[in-house]
Amino acid sequence: MRQSLYIDTSVFGGYFDDEFCKHTLPLFDRIARGEFVVLFSSVTQEEIENAPDRVKNLVTKLEVENTIFWMLQKRLLT
Repeated sequence: MRQSLYIDTSVFGGYFDDEFCKHTLPLFDRIARGEFVVLFSSVTQEEIENAPDRVKNLVTKLEVENTIFWMLQKRLLT
């Protein structure tokens, strides 16, 4: 069984950031190799809609078999 990771929107953005890319680039390589399953939430999806195009493109490169969409109910967030 593969380990699941919840990735916040800032981690996707960190892929392109000089300060954080040394950590995020290897992480996304490991995700692409199928070492992890990414939990992708409805909150993250909403935030990504307003992100720069390069961040949106990174998200669309995630393989379906390496992701799980996690629908959060608003009442749980308040």
